[in-house]
Amino acid sequence: MALFVNFVWINASEVFRYFAFVMPMMREAFSVVPDVAPMNVPVFLIWGVWDTILVIAATLLPWMAMRVFGASFARAVLYGTGVWFAVFVILWLGLYNMNLATLPVLFTALPLAWLEMVVASVVVWWFAGSNPEMSG
Repeated sequence: MALFVNFVWINASEVFRYFAFVMPMMREAFSVVPDVAPMNVPVFLIWGVWDTILVIAATLLPWMAMRVFGASFARAVLYGTGVWFAVFVILWLGLYNMNLATLPVLFTALPLAWLEMVVASVVVWWFAGSNPEMSG
């Protein structure tokens, strides 16, 4: 059930963050780049693969950590933060390092992505809360 809830949550969050913040900011910052931040079928297909991988990672990694280290709200925040570092911080720092992102984009996208991953991890904790093996 956590996988399904996270699928809905993460897809909604990704779409909101991209259309409300990232796409307009990238188009403004890189206006000289032809077709920057495009919206077309290939982009949506790749985005679908990205979101699927992200949902699986954001659900299964915290779930495995909860099984090994225990489950609590504080630990869920910690596990979500770990997924955020492993996915989004690396992604955006790499893009910034290659001059493919700006600091305003990083300072907007990263906190929103952190919230997304923490909520996803808390969803896992909430569904795992009834499992006595995962209390901690």
